[in-house]
Order: sequence, then structure tokens, then C-alpha cells
Amino acid sequence: MTDALIADRIEIADLFTRFALLLDEGRWDDADTVFADDVAVHSPRGGELRGIDKVAAFMRQGEVEGQRTQHTTTDLLVELDGDKAAASSNSLVYYYRDGQAPHFTGGLRQACSVVRTPAGWRLSEVRITPAWTRES
Repeated sequence: MTDALIADRIEIADLFTRFALLLDEGRWDDADTVFADDVAVHSPRGGELRGIDKVAAFMRQGEVEGQRTQHTTTDLLVELDGDKAAASSNSLVYYYRDGQAPHFTGGLRQACSVVRTPAGWRLSEVRITPAWTRES
């Protein structure tokens, strides 16, 4: 594997981490640091959302007062093809209130298309499939 391919894989892994942190920290105005402008997101909660503005607005309106999340991304698999890539991962999401144990936990699968932009790698399509949930 070439140094360039290794660097691309590391940058895409960092992209998934930035995505999780954006969700956990509620930094909706920074959506352009993880999503391409014409991103498409498919999820059971939001249906199909197209465009970075619609995705950011959906994330913003989904906030629950006093509730926080912790997203843990695992099992990242990246298949590079030039300036595009297919990437998938598992994600565990913990919903909690400060200082308390999680009251809701879920596991999901993410299947994503990633593109190289002048600003770096960005998610161009995200498909979220829930695997399980547990209420405490």
C-alpha cells in the first residue's frame, strides 16, 4: 500500500471521528467540515435529506434540552477508488444527562460514500441502519 493510500485512509478515519464529535458537541454550523454540499442522508428518523443546509437543520431541530450523546465509531472499513471511497462502520450511541448513566443506547450501521474535495474528504452520502436499541 502506498503512502498516499495510507494517508487517505487515515483522513477518512479522522472524518468519521469528526462526524461523531460534531454530533456529540452539537456543532451544527460546522457541518461543512464533514459533509459535502450536496450530501444525501438516509435515516429512519429523518427519511431522505438532501443538501448540507437541510441536514444541519434536521440535526439542530433534533436537540433535546439537557440530553447529550456519545457516539463511538467502530469497525471502519474503507474501499478507496481515486477521489471517491466507500466506507462503512458500526456506531454505538449513548444518550445521557450530565453526571448520569445512559438512559437510552443504540447500535447502528453506517454505509457512506466519501469524496475528496478541495477542503479534504467529505461525506457525500450516509445511510444509517439501526441494529438495536435499549432503554435503561
